[in-house]
Amino acid sequence: MFAIMSAQPINVDDEDSGTGRRLPFRQSLLAILGLCFVTILVGLDQSIVGTAMPTIAAELNSFDLYAWVGTSYLLASVITVPIFGRLGDFYGRKPFVIASIIIFTTASILSGMADSMLHLILSRALQGVGGGMLVGTAFACIPDLFPVAAVRLKWQVFLSSSYGIASVVGPSLGGFLTEYYGWRSIFFVNVPISLLGLWFVWQYLPLIRYQHKQVIRLDWVGAVLITLALCSLQLFVEFLGRHGMGWNVAVLGLVFVLFTLILFKWESHCPYALIPLELFRIKSLNVLFLLSLLLGFTLFSLLFYIPLFLQGGFGLSPNEAGILITPLVVCVTVGSILSGRVVTRLKRPNHILYVGFVLVLVCILGTIFSSRGGSSYVFMAYMVAGGVGLGMIMPNLTIFSQEVAGKSNLGIATALVQSIRMIGGMLGIAIVGSLVNYLYAAGMTRQTSGKIPPNSLQDLFDAQVLVNPVQQAALQAQAQQIGIGDIQFWIDTGRETLIASIHSGFWIVFALTLLATVWVYRLPLIDLKGKKTDKQKGV
Repeated sequence: MFAIMSAQPINVDDEDSGTGRRLPFRQSLLAILGLCFVTILVGLDQSIVGTAMPTIAAELNSFDLYAWVGTSYLLASVITVPIFGRLGDFYGRKPFVIASIIIFTTASILSGMADSMLHLILSRALQGVGGGMLVGTAFACIPDLFPVAAVRLKWQVFLSSSYGIASVVGPSLGGFLTEYYGWRSIFFVNVPISLLGLWFVWQYLPLIRYQHKQVIRLDWVGAVLITLALCSLQLFVEFLGRHGMGWNVAVLGLVFVLFTLILFKWESHCPYALIPLELFRIKSLNVLFLLSLLLGFTLFSLLFYIPLFLQGGFGLSPNEAGILITPLVVCVTVGSILSGRVVTRLKRPNHILYVGFVLVLVCILGTIFSSRGGSSYVFMAYMVAGGVGLGMIMPNLTIFSQEVAGKSNLGIATALVQSIRMIGGMLGIAIVGSLVNYLYAAGMTRQTSGKIPPNSLQDLFDAQVLVNPVQQAALQAQAQQIGIGDIQFWIDTGRETLIASIHSGFWIVFALTLLATVWVYRLPLIDLKGKKTDKQKGV
């Protein structure tokens, strides 16, 4: 054993197995503690913002941009994750972890100061840059510190637990702060956590650098092409749901296809590609990438639209909605811990993914069949199933990909799994959001046809009225002026229409999660004992 001092970089040959590299226990614990604070930032952001979003959209009077608050963060993260995953492989991860904490904290403060939805979206995009750097570097620090899979799985529990703690606190804290201190406070809560994480990382996380024989160069052309492709995809999905398939929307779709083809053409010939296409020739990684995409679609759709489902559809307060959502995220930790204790003992570790996806399917179905008069305890039981299932899936997709990719591609493989999950989340938020907006407006148009004067009470056709008491009072005054009387009937009609619209969106989520469950069978056996099979290597 030998001490790795935080002030001195450790240069490691990229062929080194790392079996002789060990940190003293105290430094290992304190370095992991710093990474845990970083993980809390990511977990808290994903769970706390979703609970506050209905209130944010209502206060900033921009419900049509509801999905963009989530997708701007994810889009920026997706772009930065592979860039800094690769830079971490080249230069070591510690400097980028420190920079990411600073960027994330600055963006959190700017988000809390936002006075318009556009301001918030831009601040969230900057926050996504910091979040992408965190995901692309911090999570890859674990295999750097603990190269042996059996040891790494034990320490991985700390990160899973910290993510779970943040997820536990997130929905309830988001609801409480939003209801009693305003939604801006949910962003300022990141500041003390960031400062703690920054101190521990600075002091105790060693700088480990792999020595590469080739010249270190970064594929900036690839980064630009990724940005253009994903931006055009995001705009295509957004405008398709809002305006239908017109010629301008079709052009956006063609632009996405064009940039994607150029990207793959460039990456296939670039000697220092940002996304090494040889990774996609490994069957195991291909399957894991698709599973990560589908999981992201499911995960972020649930986190972003269940709060709207409960607050807008059921009429609950942010605090009440946060309490009901808490089991979904708290049980991610439970599932991670159970998985960590079981997966290394299984002859076929792949089977843990089947269990996880089935539990998530139960959660989605339970949400779809939930109604305003249903039992809150039954709903929370569905959330428990979903949380345990997600906890069994997420860490294992990362660990499996790290085992398959090898030391030289460790960072980029980890980054790709995370960024592809974010792409899935971006698509999930955009597609489900577009569908919900369209179905709600169409449903209310159908419900009010011939019952209220045309072009009156237009706020009824915007779902933000369901979570905005001030707007409801103004709508009541308008209704009395035109002789309609009490609008509570129409508010209740709007709630039922929103519930039906979100149910329709969740049927898409269910179908893709079912596809993921079936797709697991295509994953070759993952050997966590350290021996890769021929199929795993892609032979």
